Amino acid sequence: MTRRVVIVDDHGLFRAGVRSELGESIDVVGEASTVAEAIPLVVAQDPDVVLLDVHLPDGGGQAVIAGVAPERPGVRFLALSVSDAAEDVIAVVRAGARGYVTKTISGDELTEAIHRVADGDAVFSPRLAGFVLDAFGSGEPVRDAELDELTAREREVLRLIARGYRYKEIAASLHLSVKTVETHVSNVLRKLQLSSRHELTRWAAERRMI
Repeated sequence: MTRRVVIVDDHGLFRAGVRSELGESIDVVGEASTVAEAIPLVVAQDPDVVLLDVHLPDGGGQAVIAGVAPERPGVRFLALSVSDAAEDVIAVVRAGARGYVTKTISGDELTEAIHRVADGDAVFSPRLAGFVLDAFGSGEPVRDAELDELTAREREVLRLIARGYRYKEIAASLHLSVKTVETHVSNVLRKLQLSSRHELTRWAAERRMI
C-alpha cells in the first residue's frame, strides 16, 4: 500500500536525501522547513504520516503536532531527528508522535517505520525506546509544571473548551453556572499565560488532553 508523506525539516538537502532514499511505496506529497509552513501544508494534504524534525527555526516539532491535531486527528507523526536527547524524545512523544528515529536510519528502515506508524504501531530506535519506557512505563507520571498549576475542575473546563464546547454547554455538563465557567476559563488563561480559546486548544492538543 502506498503511504502519503509530508517531510518537515529545515535542511533542504536533507529533505532531498530522504526523498531519494524512500521506497516506491512512499509518496512524498509535500515538504516544509518551518512550523508556519508545515501546519497549513499538512492540514491541506492530510497525509498518512508526517516525518518531523524536532527542532525547527520557529519552534519545535511539538508545535506542528499541536497545530495539526485538532484539524487532522488521523495524521500520524514520526520524529526523524539528529538529536537523541531524552528530553527531545519525551517532549515530542508527549505531544503525540507515534515514533522517534534518528537520522542514522537507513532508507529501507525508514520506509518500514513509516508503514508501521501509518498502521498504528509505535516505532523507536532501540536506545530511544528506553527513554520512553523509563518516562511512561515506570508508573511514575511525567510531570508537567504548567498542568500542575491547574485545579482538577480547571482541567475539566480546559478539556471541554479544547473540544469545542460552549460555556453554556460546559456549565450544564459540570452542573455549574455560566459565570463560574467563565471564572475558571479566566483562571486557566492567567495561569497558563495564554490569551485566547484558540491558544488553549493548541496547548491542550500538544499535551494530548483532547
